[in-house]
Amino acid sequence: MPKICLVGAGSTVFARNILSDVLSNEALSRCEIALHDLDPDRLATSEIMTRRICRALGIEDEVRLVATVDRAIALKDADFVILMMQVGGYKPATVTDFEVPKRVGLRQTIADTLGIGGIFRALRTIPVVFAIADDMRKHCPQALMMNYVNPMAMISWAMAEGYPDIRYVGLCHSVQETSQFLARTLGEDIADIDYLCAGLNHVAFFLKFEKRLPGGGRVDLYPRLRQIARDGTFPVDDAVRFAVMKHFGHFVTESSIHFSEYTPWFIKRGREDLLEEFRLPLDEYITRCERQVAQWHELRHELEDESRPIEVSRSKEYAAAIIHACVTGEPSLIYGNVANRGLIENLPSNAAVEVPCHVDRNGIQPIRIGRIPVQLAAIMRSNINVQELAVTAALTGKREHIYHAAAMDPHTAAELSLAEIDSLVDALIEAHGSLLPAFARAAQ
Repeated sequence: MPKICLVGAGSTVFARNILSDVLSNEALSRCEIALHDLDPDRLATSEIMTRRICRALGIEDEVRLVATVDRAIALKDADFVILMMQVGGYKPATVTDFEVPKRVGLRQTIADTLGIGGIFRALRTIPVVFAIADDMRKHCPQALMMNYVNPMAMISWAMAEGYPDIRYVGLCHSVQETSQFLARTLGEDIADIDYLCAGLNHVAFFLKFEKRLPGGGRVDLYPRLRQIARDGTFPVDDAVRFAVMKHFGHFVTESSIHFSEYTPWFIKRGREDLLEEFRLPLDEYITRCERQVAQWHELRHELEDESRPIEVSRSKEYAAAIIHACVTGEPSLIYGNVANRGLIENLPSNAAVEVPCHVDRNGIQPIRIGRIPVQLAAIMRSNINVQELAVTAALTGKREHIYHAAAMDPHTAAELSLAEIDSLVDALIEAHGSLLPAFARAAQ
């Protein structure tokens, strides 16, 4: 009976997706689920939700369930540890990541992967992930850590450097969702599509996108996608990605709203015309979080109301497929974030890359890609510079590397001077306070 531990299980909507995937899989219906969260109220709601899913599937007698605020109890003898927490929460941490930079004119859309927001999310999150890894060494040293927490590339890089003995893979849904988006845009069935994708999390590109023909063989669909880019007949809210494909030849996995802030090209002070042209809503993540907070109480009542049926449906997440492959030995192919170590030849060996991975009883086995187009590698290296410096700051506790990371960030550097960047870093360290104690103590 495999034991699956969810850390941050109070993220009820995401936990519901993962648990629905796992528990609706017949091969995994006999398992132990451990829910852990620091918020007892959210944890209680997730426990009720899990029990209701089990009842809806008729497996309540087959699933052993524990919900606890004690992480050690949750991790004890776990086989799989799934991370889904948000360190510092929406308030105060995420709000701080947006509001302090706005004082100096630096605006963001999502602020969770790169940019000044991504850097500071990494600095407060990596120590918590490391603490979980320490607990895993004590309580479940052979378990596989599956991380869904952003900034994915920085956390994955830090784990490879700091805890190489912990089995680890970083997971996202951008490859799955974008492949389906491209198929819909072309009027094709995703079941007929073969693709190859590689790069960094949120900055991976489709190297191949092909349709299998009924009589055998394949046809390259990129000429049709490039024609759509030239004609401007793409969805209006995805102008960034089609512009990038038009200039660099390949389509990126993450949304236009995300990708716009990983570059210096789309968000600029005094250029409202660019925001209008590319349909970029600034502060989008703040708006989304406010909406989710407003909906939380309604969702909680819905989940806790036994008279209302609970829907159990499968998501696009990889976690259940990985667990199924590891437990049964039936192979699966996923896209995972792992240490490069030569998987992509023209990216640094110690960077964290997102590549296809074979999964079976032997665990996660990344597939070597070789060289990627030089122009795509160049875009990725501009992000890797920031990731490496932010990870170095987290690993060494040296405040100076936060300044370096922010100065090398493409969007931040396009907007602010070096002196302004240093001042912004100081202001963010002060604002985050106890979430960054080591840096608060460091000499400036």
